[in-house]
Amino acid sequence: MPRLPHLTRKLTTYWLSLGPRFLPYADVALPDLPWARLLRLSLFQVSVGMALVLLVGTLNRVMIVELGVPTSLVAVMVALPLLAAPFRALIGFRSDSHRCELGWRRVPFIYRGTLLQFGGFAIMPFALLVLAGMGESSHLPAWVGEIAAALAFLLVGAGAHMVQTVGLALATDLTPSESHPKVVGLMYVMLLFGMMLSALVFGVLLADFSPGRLVQVIQGAAVLTAALNFIALWKQEPRNPPRGAQPAQQDPSFRECWQRFCQGRDAVRRLVIVGLGTIGFGMADVVLEPYGGEVLGLSVSTTTKLTALFAFGGLVGFAFAWFRLARGGHAYRVAHLGALLGISAFILVMLSAPLDLTSIFLIGNFLIGFGGALFWHGTLTVTMNQAPKDQAGLALGAWGAVQATAAGSAMAMSGLLRDGVQLLASGAAPVLGVANAAAGYMAVYAFEIALLLVTVIATLPLLRRLSTPGESATTATGDPTPAGVSMAHTTEGVGDSPR
Repeated sequence: MPRLPHLTRKLTTYWLSLGPRFLPYADVALPDLPWARLLRLSLFQVSVGMALVLLVGTLNRVMIVELGVPTSLVAVMVALPLLAAPFRALIGFRSDSHRCELGWRRVPFIYRGTLLQFGGFAIMPFALLVLAGMGESSHLPAWVGEIAAALAFLLVGAGAHMVQTVGLALATDLTPSESHPKVVGLMYVMLLFGMMLSALVFGVLLADFSPGRLVQVIQGAAVLTAALNFIALWKQEPRNPPRGAQPAQQDPSFRECWQRFCQGRDAVRRLVIVGLGTIGFGMADVVLEPYGGEVLGLSVSTTTKLTALFAFGGLVGFAFAWFRLARGGHAYRVAHLGALLGISAFILVMLSAPLDLTSIFLIGNFLIGFGGALFWHGTLTVTMNQAPKDQAGLALGAWGAVQATAAGSAMAMSGLLRDGVQLLASGAAPVLGVANAAAGYMAVYAFEIALLLVTVIATLPLLRRLSTPGESATTATGDPTPAGVSMAHTTEGVGDSPR
């Protein structure tokens, strides 16, 4: 018995020595992030892309066509994840101030988001089978399937929002400001890569559809999500001393931090620009393919390829944005250029009907993806660059909350606007040789052009400030720092404290 305390100390010392070798946290913070490690970190974006494809693409079609679920109910299910979007700012704030005895801030939230995704995927297949009437032998009423499916979609969506918000904040923590353009480009290229690869794989696996195969695909997505996120986080976040061992301090509340965030230079303006631009680009998502088929007479095969063309434009756009920023461009100018290209793109799409030119319609689709990539790359880069160290999660969460909420609102607005204008235009005489079927679509595109024009105007004060002598020095990362003032003393940005 007298040797027990000594044995306990030896066991404790041995256990702690194993931690840095085998537990999933980094031993020390590195001055920069090696390319291989950064690529591994970006795997969480692949899991998010897979979830998006499964919710919005694969299950959307399978539920309506193969399972016979009413379209209105499917629309509600797909929209449910947007309920979690406004909470991204709160999630980011909590990851900024989290206290963990293992020395983590970000990792616990990414694990929680992964568990939410896994739980939603675990519930989803059986909920869908009950919803489609496949569970009659178990005497389950239809409302059980509806509630379970709604819960599954909500869990997956909330988990994806949490993983993406905190994952981007972790990437900000691990990289210096001059590397942020590369980080943003890589993260969203991996998101697009995950979406395209997942769409191809799901299409092959569900070629011979059966309820059992659907269950296997969703369960496989759950396992793959957990595996990708665990690999992405392995030894990524630096391990800091447990905060519990430090003197207790009163952390500021979310309201206090949000007020301080909004008092930062141009913080609110940037969020407004993100919202306007996202709606301006996003309203076309649900009307481009129907416009090509109904107005231009394109085949199903041709309109289906529009998604690939849009994604290719996005990839080229991210590469171009990274090149511009790496050569000394500013993130504000990149976002401004993206909005201008968006206006040009929608003008081409509108002109394709009266000119009866499919080629300019395809060019317009490419430019929508290209301009949208520039806009999102620019706004996210400047958010990462100007986020104070103690508010990186809050800043990125606010960006994500506005972007996701605006994207969801854009899809709903486009459908309502198209149907409303189409109803009013029915029976009217064609204008400029364009059939009445195009009236609703033209209204959507015109509204998008107007929103993007407002976005361009809103960015002009930011661009003028960059050209003011002594006001800012443009760096490769797009981080405006007052001339002659070191970053350690800069108090202007998303919040009041320096990046």
